[in-house]
Amino acid sequence: MLCGPGAPFERTTEDVLGTPVEVFAQRPRSLPELLDRARTTTPDLPYLVFDGPRPETFTFARAHAMAAAYAAVLADRHGVTKGDRVAVAAPNTREYVLAYWATVSLGAILVGLNGWWTPAEMDHGVELTEPAVVLGSGRPLERVSGVPWIRRTGTPVVALEELHRAALSLDRAPTELPPVDLHEDDPAAIMFTSGTTGRPKGATISHRNFVYFTMHGMLGGAVNAMRDAGLYRQQPPDGQRVTLCASPLFHVSGAGVVIAVAPVVGIKVVFPGPGRWDAERVLKLTDEHLITQWSGVPTHYWRLLDHPDFDRYRTDQVTMAGSGGAVFAPELMRSIQKRMPGVQLGNGYGMTETLGTGTLINGALLEEHPGTVGPAVPCTRVQVRDLDGEPLPEGEVGEIHIQGPGVFLGYWRNPGATEAVLAPGRWYRTGDYGRITGGLLYLESRMRDLILRGGENIYPIEIEYRLVEHPDIAEACVIGVPHQVLGQEVKAFVVPESGRTLTGQDVREWAAATLASFKVPAHVEFRDSLPYNETGKVMKRLLEEESGTP
Repeated sequence: MLCGPGAPFERTTEDVLGTPVEVFAQRPRSLPELLDRARTTTPDLPYLVFDGPRPETFTFARAHAMAAAYAAVLADRHGVTKGDRVAVAAPNTREYVLAYWATVSLGAILVGLNGWWTPAEMDHGVELTEPAVVLGSGRPLERVSGVPWIRRTGTPVVALEELHRAALSLDRAPTELPPVDLHEDDPAAIMFTSGTTGRPKGATISHRNFVYFTMHGMLGGAVNAMRDAGLYRQQPPDGQRVTLCASPLFHVSGAGVVIAVAPVVGIKVVFPGPGRWDAERVLKLTDEHLITQWSGVPTHYWRLLDHPDFDRYRTDQVTMAGSGGAVFAPELMRSIQKRMPGVQLGNGYGMTETLGTGTLINGALLEEHPGTVGPAVPCTRVQVRDLDGEPLPEGEVGEIHIQGPGVFLGYWRNPGATEAVLAPGRWYRTGDYGRITGGLLYLESRMRDLILRGGENIYPIEIEYRLVEHPDIAEACVIGVPHQVLGQEVKAFVVPESGRTLTGQDVREWAAATLASFKVPAHVEFRDSLPYNETGKVMKRLLEEESGTP
């Protein structure tokens, strides 16, 4: 039914950039094709909902029409054509989404500049990608407008609001997206790495990557629905799936859902408005728009569950709660099921360079194996290899490698960095440690996070999981700090639950109850909060710099 010959998810092997790769045979070939299909099949279905003082809703048909008008303005007034870069520095707004669609419809490449970057970081982003035009709004636009590269080149900087007005004022607004000859391996976007391990690099994402992001998720969802039928909350058969887009559009989890998944599946995407993630706002919008699926990192879920007004808001309609980038700690899984019985949990493993694809697990399988990020998704291969690049047997820890249609084209104008991470056969070297047991991937740590203490390899994630199970600990992060004799020692940064008090000895005794003595933190530092980047990941580099780690 799903994967047989001629079926929606039929699979075959084709040449992808010189490498045989398993792909879906019945796939769309570009992003504009996704929006075209949505305009035809579900024209009046709500697509984009923007909350705020002046709430606004776009159907798929209206979004298609506005994207065509935006594309006409970019082409006619700014000369944007296939292969050009269009940089955007802005919070999530209607104009950002429409400009995204307009850019990729022209065959141009959307460069997502991190909205929280400093002017120096903005300058690095535009100098690297050399956009034909820079779009923006709010404070990100202010920071990018006067950077040295912009002043030196005279590149036009246009407010997104101005682009919107120009699109609305066209005498003859186009009814179709521009007729551009697109290949599925043409670049569609440049997404910068998060910067937690050094200066951000521009990961070049193709149309194929985006389309695959959608299709593997659809197949996985269909299979899981059949496997777990009757075990979890069910989506009403006549109800539209609704999700909240709290992730920025310059990030995988934002663009992947809004630009790829939503048009294909017919999802309504609710935008909470500018500003940092806020638990009460998420709960309010979940109640108001009857949001059916949540996504976030574990930190987000802890803050939602601990919110004093959690029970005031409707969450019974939430059927799925997904995560990515960090594994659900067992205590968090128990807490979610206690507060939201019947919700299906899901977790996955991927990164910018694979557009978030790699492994995926949810439902009953996740409950049976809570410490894993799951099996490889369809058409993707995952291997754990040793330092010589040779695959390791099950159960042994090594570097995780990923191959499949989701693997990026490479780092923009950085062949050296690209060569360093793409092994023969287009296997992406993730830089993460893991092991495969029973066909499931278990994360151990990022290679750079590995702590080497007196000849012992220590994976921080194991200690972090143990610490957050303590009833008085809200958050925890573990790093290695220098030691003259041992090389490194374990240091834990701990955020206590509100109103609770702990001592370093309390923390060490809790860890020692289940962990080997060399894994017990030698140093414990209590903090009111941990430093997070815009995607919810702890910025360990900052903690290491403060602790004197080179």
